Amino acid sequence: MKSNKATVKVITPRAAAVAAQEPLAPLVKQILESLGEDVAREGLARTPERVERALRFLTSGYAMDVKKVVNGALFAVKYDEMVIMKDIEFFSMCEHHLLPFFGKVHVAYIPRERVIGLSKLPRLVDVFARRLQIQERMTQQIAQTIQELIDPVGVGVICEARHFCMMMRGVEKQHSGAVTSAMLGAFRDRKETRDEFLSLVK
Repeated sequence: MKSNKATVKVITPRAAAVAAQEPLAPLVKQILESLGEDVAREGLARTPERVERALRFLTSGYAMDVKKVVNGALFAVKYDEMVIMKDIEFFSMCEHHLLPFFGKVHVAYIPRERVIGLSKLPRLVDVFARRLQIQERMTQQIAQTIQELIDPVGVGVICEARHFCMMMRGVEKQHSGAVTSAMLGAFRDRKETRDEFLSLVK
């Protein structure tokens, strides 16, 4: 019988690549020069270094270890109702155009034996948002990570985002948004559980 359970893979960045940290500023300088800019003028004199610092921060998720982020905040609790955290803000970078996309993530799970400290859920979102991403994969990675950490009865993740690659270029639709979801366990198998989650986050 074919399983209807979603199979997702959480991508682990290459440690060697993260540790290498080759300078980006000279490359940014080359890009500016290729665009026809005078990199010596006052407004751009320190731009390559600023861009490097910004990119290091915006992709800092590559260097984050999920276990260190959670830091043991997994607690044994007898609780079998849905745990929901709504409206977790995030900012990420589209891997196709290196333009931002941003929005909110809603996370829910039904504990089996353990719960996650509430402050850790936004941190888990940041682990995956602060990488070059696509919205669909990020949504799945968050859900799968929670599934692996506490083995709940089920996990549901909904991501609502607006993409600058659509707003500033291409179709140039400023008011269009994208919604993605990842449903595992009971959220995938039980319509009533899924419907409850959807109604509570809306």
